[in-house]
Amino acid sequence: MSTALPPPEPNGDSQPYWNAAREGRLLIRHCKACDKRHFMPRAQCPHCWSDQLEWVESGGRGNIHSFTIVHRAPTPAFAATTPYVLALVDLEEGPRMCANVVGEGALEVALGEAVRVVFEDRGDGWFVPQFTRAGG
Repeated sequence: MSTALPPPEPNGDSQPYWNAAREGRLLIRHCKACDKRHFMPRAQCPHCWSDQLEWVESGGRGNIHSFTIVHRAPTPAFAATTPYVLALVDLEEGPRMCANVVGEGALEVALGEAVRVVFEDRGDGWFVPQFTRAGG
């Protein structure tokens, strides 16, 4: 059984996001019409439906809004990584995103805890934004 995790599957809306992740940068969308930021990459603002969007860089810091510890892998590719933490992270810029919490002590993460983005190497030049406990 292979332990390689699947790479991202970019589309026209998400390609700049994945290109930035390769460079170790976390991008989110900013709506010029309503001045709100959002995540996931999409063609229209989920707040006002405008298509006047731009990419802005996130500082990559946030807090745990909610989380679960996954003990049963959803697919065989993830079996070797269990248990792992899947979290909703409230970014400092406002959007909430879903990602794993990785690194030392990840399984001890708590609600409201500060986290920062890290980039998980998935091979072939692909990097996936994940979060690690910010500590202190």
